[in-house]
Amino acid sequence: MTYRALWESLLPLYDAGEARAIVRMVLEERFGMSMAEILCDGIAVMGDESRTELDRLMTRLRDAEPVQYVLGEAQFMGRPFHVEPGVLIPRPETETLCRWVADDCRTSLATILDIGCGSGCIAVTLALEIGGSAVTACDLSAKALAVTQVNATSLGADLTTVHQDALHMSPEPDHWDVIVSNPPYICRREQSAMHANVTRHEPAEALYVPDEAPLLFYDAIATYASVSLKRGGRLYFECNPLYLNEVMKMLEGRGYDGLQTLDDPFGKKRFIQAIRP
Repeated sequence: MTYRALWESLLPLYDAGEARAIVRMVLEERFGMSMAEILCDGIAVMGDESRTELDRLMTRLRDAEPVQYVLGEAQFMGRPFHVEPGVLIPRPETETLCRWVADDCRTSLATILDIGCGSGCIAVTLALEIGGSAVTACDLSAKALAVTQVNATSLGADLTTVHQDALHMSPEPDHWDVIVSNPPYICRREQSAMHANVTRHEPAEALYVPDEAPLLFYDAIATYASVSLKRGGRLYFECNPLYLNEVMKMLEGRGYDGLQTLDDPFGKKRFIQAIRP
């Protein structure tokens, strides 16, 4: 068993560069190997127990399971977040959304609601980045709430978790300074173009909306926020770039002011800010 043989076994699923990076991540993070050790055939001198563990991990990777699930961890904003099957893996582009919200809130205390918290990457990050903020994270998934609490505890973030369906939220008049959400936004018809490690392993309920209702969650959350935000409060969305203009029009139709958009690191318009007048 060699480094080359390991990454080549993933080539049906990933290109060569990504396959090498995935195997290197496993060897470095799980087995503490340096790049020099990896390239100098350090795998050959592994003990039997480590070799058995590596075989088990590679089997999971060859089944297209994301390396973050295999290792139980994903990096987000420079922090290690626990992840496991059943909870959406944090995406690097979502870091842009967190920075936007944090930059807007640094000079004032804020009550913040993260709707559809998943791993807690947004809620935990904002609780840590915005001193004195009061952050609440809600999700319909009990597993997501449990993982969010694990990450809050391990990273030292003070927040509240609430079991809540984003599609059926009771208004709380003038309650929040900020509401932020990265809701499900991928239409089912887009699934065929997606990678197997997403479609076969990540939770469908955190990814997809019906083809006939791409704004399902945006509409429900905007309705809730139009009453539950304080006057001048801000609503932030991460969006499917294919439907960003439709989300903008919906928000305008609901009376929101000050609409702004922001590109993700790949140049796609993905983020929206709106203000309750």
